[in-house]
Amino acid sequence: MSLYPSLEDMMVHADLLAVQAAPQAAVAQPAIGAVSVAQQLPSYPSLYPSLNDMGLDISPELLHEHSLAVAQFNQNTAVARPVAPATQSMVAPVSGPSEMGMMRAEIKQGIRPVVICKDTRGKVGLGLTSISKGVFVAFVYRDSPASLAGLRFGDQLLQINGTTLAGFKTSQVTKLLAKAAPENIAVAVRDRPFERTVTMQKDSLNHVGFVFKKGHITSIVKDSSAARNGLLIDHYIVEVNGQNVVGLSDADIAAIFAASPPTVTITIMPDFLYNHLVKHIGSMKKYMDHTVPEV
Repeated sequence: MSLYPSLEDMMVHADLLAVQAAPQAAVAQPAIGAVSVAQQLPSYPSLYPSLNDMGLDISPELLHEHSLAVAQFNQNTAVARPVAPATQSMVAPVSGPSEMGMMRAEIKQGIRPVVICKDTRGKVGLGLTSISKGVFVAFVYRDSPASLAGLRFGDQLLQINGTTLAGFKTSQVTKLLAKAAPENIAVAVRDRPFERTVTMQKDSLNHVGFVFKKGHITSIVKDSSAARNGLLIDHYIVEVNGQNVVGLSDADIAAIFAASPPTVTITIMPDFLYNHLVKHIGSMKKYMDHTVPEV
């Protein structure tokens, strides 16, 4: 089953499949007196009306012999068929399979190891908050060791130097980091479990179709790409094409949208979770890391 980054990709792909199927349907039911397909094909050297024209001997006797051999092989041999990852079935005729914004914004499933060090002041550059017995990144100081290690707003910390953090209060985690050696602090991280991404396509006016105030999505434009792709109100914009925008002004966020390619991927978080994460960092948001992540 195919997956699509946006509804526009799915619609265009359906149109392409319909166009491809139309000539095949015409060949399957030729009109009376129609010229054969072989006669209609132009004389391109790399096109062949049939396999026989490629110089292959596919007589009925050889086909029968090959079918018997395949059946016998299937009975005697167990073949392990590799299962392709879900990302390989992504179909993106509009967005493009290698669209950088989607790649930077991707929320990977699974747990990744991260190694961070302290700076000359003995800091790692993180602000943390406890939610539902988990520990989450609420703040990443720009140009800090945490920023250089790739930690992002909303990441969940599972372990620090082998100590599981489930049920830890924020103060306990802060003390654990303070006691850690300055170098090689091993952290187990789950990518932004409270966030999700929405990929949209700009219209002729360079808009995707929603309104936000102080980063908070307040309304969706009817029949816009935002509406078609299921963007919701009562969410905050956390990233645009993978770039963190927490703490930026609406004008700065709008400028990032304006400079974006036609395909825009935003990362959003429900407002009640967002407010819980940021309520303790206050004016520190202006020092948030806003670098564009590497892919």
